[in-house]
Amino acid sequence: MVHRLEHVEQQYLDLEQKIADPDVHKDPGRFKTLMQEHAHLSELVECYRRYRKNQEELSDARAMVEAESEPDLRQMARDEVDQLEETAEQLEHELKMLLVPRDPLDEKSSIMEIRAGTGGDEASLFAADLYRMYQRFAEQRGWKTEIMTASETEVGGFKEVIFSISGKQVFGSLKFESGVHRVQRVPTTESGGRIHTSAVTVAVLPEAEDTDIQISPEDLRIDVFRSSGPGGQSVNTTDSAVRVTHLPTGLVVTCQDEKSQHKNKAKALRVLKARLYEAEEQRKNAERASARKSQIGSGDRSERIRTYNFPQNRLTDHRINLTLYKLESVIQGELNEVVDALKLSDREEQLKAHG
Repeated sequence: MVHRLEHVEQQYLDLEQKIADPDVHKDPGRFKTLMQEHAHLSELVECYRRYRKNQEELSDARAMVEAESEPDLRQMARDEVDQLEETAEQLEHELKMLLVPRDPLDEKSSIMEIRAGTGGDEASLFAADLYRMYQRFAEQRGWKTEIMTASETEVGGFKEVIFSISGKQVFGSLKFESGVHRVQRVPTTESGGRIHTSAVTVAVLPEAEDTDIQISPEDLRIDVFRSSGPGGQSVNTTDSAVRVTHLPTGLVVTCQDEKSQHKNKAKALRVLKARLYEAEEQRKNAERASARKSQIGSGDRSERIRTYNFPQNRLTDHRINLTLYKLESVIQGELNEVVDALKLSDREEQLKAHG
C-alpha cells in the first residue's frame, strides 16, 4: 500500500508543477482538468502525509519506551504508543477507503423522479413528503433544486414530480436513494386510526452535460398542447406544454410547469438527456452494476430499499440493516446519517471486491 501511496504523491507533485506552468493557463480546458485531478488526489495525499507523520512519531515513542529507565516516563511513553497505534489504525482504514476507485459520475448534478405507487392519495402525499425531504437536504448542502415537471393531486400530493438538484457531489450522495420507499402511517383521512402501507418509487439519474450525450434533432418528435392542472382545470390558455418523444428508444418526457413553451422544451430535453445518459452508462457498466447489486443495491427501481414507520418514529434501510428512531427529523431533511452510512457501506464493499 505504501508503494502505491508514494506513487500517488509523486503524481500529485507532478500535477502541482504542471498547474504552475504559465502555458497551461492559456488552455482553460486543460487547466480545468488538471485542477480537478489535483483536487481529487489532495484528500488522499493529505491523509498519507498524516499517516507518515504518525509512523515517525510512533517509531520515536517506541524507542523511548525501550530507552527510558524512569518508570513514570516509561509509562507516559507507553501511553503515547497506545494512542498513536490507535490513530495509525484509523488512518490506515481511511487510506484504504480513499484508494477505492471513485465512480466518475459521483461529481455530477442529478435529476430525481418521484412517483406515487400503491396506496392512492396516501402514496401521493408521501411522494410530496419525500420531495420536501430531498429539497431541505439539498438546501443544507448548498445545492440548488428546480422542478422540471410535476403532476399534482387534488389532496395536495404528487402523482409524479421530477426535479433537478445542482451542486457538487450530488449524484455521489443521492444515487442510493433509487428504489421503492415504503411508508406505514395512519392517514389523516382515516377515522378508524388504522395504519396504511403505501409505496413511492424514486429514481436518481446523473445529469448529462452536452459533452456526455449527443441527440440528433431528427431523432426527436416534439408536440405542443395546452397545460392542464389537477382535476382538469386549465393551467394556462396557450399551447405551452411540450411532449418530447425520442424516436429510437420510444422514451417520452412531458413538461408543462412553465408558461413558456421554450422553457418547457428545455426542461424536457434535460430530463430526456439524463434518462438516455443513465441507460447508456448502465449498458457500458454492466459489470459495475452487477457488482453494485451484490453490495448495497442495484439502483433497481422495483427494489424495496427503505421503510418509514411513522407510529414508531422508525426509519429502516433494508440494504444495510440500518434502523434509526428519528424519522421526524429525517423527513425534515436530516439525511446525513443515512447518506453517510450508505456511502461508507458501499466503499467497504468495494474495498473487499478490490482485495
